Amino acid sequence: MVAVLGQVVCIKINGRADFTLSKDSEKLIHELWERGYRRFVIELRDCVMMDSTYLGMLSGIGLKFCDACHPPTPPLELFNPSPRIAEVLESLGVAHLFKITNCPDFFAVNFEPLVPGAGTSKVEITRGCLEAHKILMSLNPENANKFKDVTQFMAEDLKRLELTEKK
Repeated sequence: MVAVLGQVVCIKINGRADFTLSKDSEKLIHELWERGYRRFVIELRDCVMMDSTYLGMLSGIGLKFCDACHPPTPPLELFNPSPRIAEVLESLGVAHLFKITNCPDFFAVNFEPLVPGAGTSKVEITRGCLEAHKILMSLNPENANKFKDVTQFMAEDLKRLELTEKK
């Protein structure tokens, strides 16, 4: 769900923040960044889990946008992450890319559903998953051991899918 309040973009995640949402979320954030929005609040109170693909996508955006801000400040603010999500942010070494805020009285916002883009192909999903995991690996050397097998599998799967798509 999404709402724009002045110069602040609010995105609310209900349920799972996973690879199925990552491409549409990434596209939305990039389009709004291109339009001049520089502050993104992601409300996670009702987010029950965040997978590594979604987290890698957010980390890549956080890294890119922090570099573009002068002085470098995290333009992505995570509101009310669960203790489990906060723990994952710390353990993967990416918490510094975000401003993390616990705000029990999140202001009332009229969110609109995010309209999913045209069907994302399996190749695009696999490529996005692979890119997200590579970002996590590049940000913290300890993540290389955690994700080396999954990235190897995804890279092989991506090659297979691309070959099939060309036929």
